[in-house]
Amino acid sequence: MKKSCFALLFLVFFSCYQSERNCKDFKVGSFYSEINIDGIAYTSHFTRTEDLQVEIYDKKTDSSKLRWVNDCEVIFKTINPKSMSEQKDVHLKILTTTDSSYTFEYSYVGETKKQKGIAYKVD
Repeated sequence: MKKSCFALLFLVFFSCYQSERNCKDFKVGSFYSEINIDGIAYTSHFTRTEDLQVEIYDKKTDSSKLRWVNDCEVIFKTINPKSMSEQKDVHLKILTTTDSSYTFEYSYVGETKKQKGIAYKVD
């Protein structure tokens, strides 16, 4: 009896702790994101369609082609790169979602150093 009560208690606590990921809700729309790098907060605004993202950061506009790996992962390829770093593709993975935001991690393709941020849906 004690074992079954412990097992039931274990299931109740740990089955409720699954991260929600409704990634399809964030494939298209208008968003703003917040990223903190070395204690400095960076904010950008972007609009995303199924295969294109246009981002405004620091009064500059940047456009990327999108290739969705699955519903929660996407590869960004800058459309007119102006520097060597802009030529590198970026891999973004949605980690968790809420009704109006998602937490993500991203890195250059092939690199292990990852940054995290939060994006909020505007519309």
